[in-house]
Amino acid sequence: MTIKLMNLKQNIIPDNTKKIHLTAICGTGMGALACMLKDIGFEVTGSDQKVYPPMSDFLSRKGIKVSEGFTEDNVSYGPDLVVVGNAVTKDNPEVVKMRSMGLNFCSMPQAINRFIAADKKQIIITGTHGKTTTSSILTWILYEAGLDPSFIIGGILKNFDSNYRIGKGDFIVIEGDEYDTAFFDKGPKFLHYNPYRAVLTSVEFDHADIFKDIDHVKQVFDVFVSGISEKSILFAFDGDSNVEELVRNRQCRVEKYGKDTGSDWQLGSVSINPPWSVVEIIKQNIPFGTFKTELIGEHNLLNALSAIAIADSLMIPVEVIAGALETFKGIKRRQEVRGSKRGITVMDDFAHHPTAVRETIRAVKPFYPDGRLVAVFEPRTNSSMRKVFQNIYPLSFNEADLICIRKPPLLEKIPPLDRFSSEKLVADLNNSGKNAHFFPKTESIIDFLAKEAMPGDVILVMSNGGFDNIHERLLDKL
Repeated sequence: MTIKLMNLKQNIIPDNTKKIHLTAICGTGMGALACMLKDIGFEVTGSDQKVYPPMSDFLSRKGIKVSEGFTEDNVSYGPDLVVVGNAVTKDNPEVVKMRSMGLNFCSMPQAINRFIAADKKQIIITGTHGKTTTSSILTWILYEAGLDPSFIIGGILKNFDSNYRIGKGDFIVIEGDEYDTAFFDKGPKFLHYNPYRAVLTSVEFDHADIFKDIDHVKQVFDVFVSGISEKSILFAFDGDSNVEELVRNRQCRVEKYGKDTGSDWQLGSVSINPPWSVVEIIKQNIPFGTFKTELIGEHNLLNALSAIAIADSLMIPVEVIAGALETFKGIKRRQEVRGSKRGITVMDDFAHHPTAVRETIRAVKPFYPDGRLVAVFEPRTNSSMRKVFQNIYPLSFNEADLICIRKPPLLEKIPPLDRFSSEKLVADLNNSGKNAHFFPKTESIIDFLAKEAMPGDVILVMSNGGFDNIHERLLDKL
């Protein structure tokens, strides 16, 4: 795959760098990088179009000056380096000024590699689904094993109340994103890293704004897998035909995990005793151990399985792994209970891809057997607002008892002929015998559920955005 570079001065990071500016600082990854750079002694500034809590408060507490909006003035002071976020275009006024001043610049993963991960053994977690959860479980295992890991992950780990950490140990865990790197580097972010260990959880079509089709997605994962050293180990999920194709005949060692009896690591028997899941793990057809965790759903237990496999490859004792899984508190916005009123539980989850929606509903339902599962879904990603998954989403809600679908809030960004229809999804669900309702705005969902919800119900809210703070507003109304 060819990585397209603009004809600009870039990829030069001066050895005497002291002052760093981050353009588009308020993204999860860029904000974490800014804090890490500040922690290791750099003078850090930043700017973004939308500066608001919690990221604005987070950066302010670190003493990082953040400017509202993109202007030439933000870089006129002459930083030694500008880190350019991937949402920034070549026409951005800060980029134009940066070029005219001849400033050095790089992308977020380049900065991570140079300043944070250069001397670490990099553990890169990739795949369409499960990256954040897998990265988080593994990080906590490493920490509990006394290995003092660093990490940069796309979610807030409750055990650390942070999505980043700079440790003194040998390992860094990085959530490897297949999304493009920057306007001057259209390759995926994960190509910038050098995996000591890697995980490939799944490969499905997603990010319809940058990938044409599933073959295009497989192409970038192929480049990643091809680049893994023969001295490294790749842990690959055995239940995905795309993954199977991608890991065949590679130079690195490949260990498979999942439910296949021929795999190196197998998920054995699972019993549910809320809030606990108890799972048996099998290594090379020999019982490895029994683990207790508050993670729910088979997809999360498979994520845990890959983390266990990596931990074992690093010689971490099984009793340490078991203790870490039992004390792992989870990640914010991943099946996170936001509150309960009148016996009605409101849960938040990041699910937006059809597979993630289906597996999240399937995971949550057994833990709330006494009431209905009410699925509330807001399609707002670049993929879910497009009709690419129009005929697939109806199958994702099979196990929900009551379904509320919001109109995509940013639909005007999508060409009319490519737009997803929430109304059609609701019609298809009702035609299949489900109880589904369409809502043009968040307020109407809140009013509806305040009347309809009953004690014992769990209201599962799924969106990759803030969803107009529906969780707190619904709890207030209940």
